[in-house]
Amino acid sequence: QVQLVESGGGLVQPGGSLRLSCSASGSIFGIYVMGWYRQAPGKQRELVAAITSGGSRNYADSVKGRCTISRDNAKNMVYLQMNSLKPEDTAVYYCKAAIQGFPKDSRRDYWGQGTQVTVSS
Repeated sequence: QVQLVESGGGLVQPGGSLRLSCSASGSIFGIYVMGWYRQAPGKQRELVAAITSGGSRNYADSVKGRCTISRDNAKNMVYLQMNSLKPEDTAVYYCKAAIQGFPKDSRRDYWGQGTQVTVSS
């Protein structure tokens, strides 16, 4: 059983910063792409940033230059550093990872439960 748990969300003023963390645990043989998504009220879930096991990154245009995704493969963790936050960044942020549980298994996507980020004065 694989589990993803996010932490680090909260209330922050415009222009502030937050660092989100996501930890993967359970029966893990390999973790491939890890990413952060967000969903604001009334909107579809969207990709914020993703990082491969080799360190290649991609970002949504809306967060380029303000967010940095990183991962610690030894700890099975992924992070999202968010700076210069704006009210429109307010959303529930979800961690997603493509994980192979056992050598005989195919990789599949797992999601965390989400962490709320609210940017407001």
